[in-house]
Amino acid sequence: MKKTIRDFKLKGKKVIIRVDFNVPIKDNVITDDNRIIESLETINYALNEGSKVILMSHLGRVKDESDKPKNTLKAVSIRLSELLSKEVIFISETRGKELEEAIKKMNNGDVLLMENTRYEDLDGEKESSNDKKLAKYWAKLGDIYINDAFGTSHRSHASNVGIASILPNGIGFLIEKELSMLEDAIKEPNRPFAVILGGSKVSDKIGVIENLVKIADYILIGGGMSFTFLKANGFPIGKSLLDETNLEFCRKMLNDYPDKIILPIDVVCTKEINENSAYRECFITDIESDEIGVDIGSKTIGIFKQYLDDCKTVIWNGPLGIFEIENFSRGTKTVLEVLKQLDATTIIGGGDTAYAAINFGYKDAFTHISTGGGASLEMLEGKALSGIDIIDNK
Repeated sequence: MKKTIRDFKLKGKKVIIRVDFNVPIKDNVITDDNRIIESLETINYALNEGSKVILMSHLGRVKDESDKPKNTLKAVSIRLSELLSKEVIFISETRGKELEEAIKKMNNGDVLLMENTRYEDLDGEKESSNDKKLAKYWAKLGDIYINDAFGTSHRSHASNVGIASILPNGIGFLIEKELSMLEDAIKEPNRPFAVILGGSKVSDKIGVIENLVKIADYILIGGGMSFTFLKANGFPIGKSLLDETNLEFCRKMLNDYPDKIILPIDVVCTKEINENSAYRECFITDIESDEIGVDIGSKTIGIFKQYLDDCKTVIWNGPLGIFEIENFSRGTKTVLEVLKQLDATTIIGGGDTAYAAINFGYKDAFTHISTGGGASLEMLEGKALSGIDIIDNK
């Protein structure tokens, strides 16, 4: 079991907390602050214990100087101040005299947020490559390190693995919750246990399928990735997404687990992907050569519901259609509603699925909505997460 923030005496200590404030921002306005809200428990605990809280996060990708203005954490500091009902000191740099002096002047109970850690990627990707000198510099700014950024815990960066390899360390409440929910669901699921997989590419989910097909009772497959399975099963898919390099993998899974893998029997098709394009619903045998599958059909929704109605554990990763377009969102919306009604442990595995659940009004309908798409995927694959693996055991 990993050490947590509870295992340290924090009063008077400078506590570096790696959070995940990688939130969507449009015109300097945060459009979804869920990740900030989920970090509050750990931040407030550290403040209540009398520590000086130094927050670090990345935001987006920073490849050149033009990426910096749109990926500044300034808007996050303003929103965090509102949520904490106290001033958040924002320092618009990731190293240097201004940052060092601001930290020296901190009092117990103060909160400081430094600028986007990925600004350091402009000079040799120092953050993303876990540069040892950068990690050592950041570690000198604090006394204790707490990782509470589940969304980046599958990456080996200077701001997680790097600092944790130097300072006394632990995990925060967000990561503790993520590990508890996902590990328990996989290791000791209440049955029947179903996994819903969607999204675009089979390649993104190979490890998940290989791991969970041995554990789950059913794997329901929709979204763009379903068409590679359908093609492997001999059905026409028109111009739908095809992950050709993994056709053989799909054939093997279908041959080895014919009663576990459940595919669509009908789909919504269109010739153009836009909000005003004409569309129709048809059986998978009737997809025309110039059509693109964009959602599961009503009969498939009914079949999925039959499997899910009896389930006691459900994990879902990947939307079932192009949910951003209203006409192609029915499958994702309806399955969200089905899961809402279940008396079961229901887990949304981050990324686009979490975004859909929250934006369609289902934020409080599930046992757990993960804050990390890639990290949750790697956990579902049975992999160790480097940013958590480095944390000391109790």
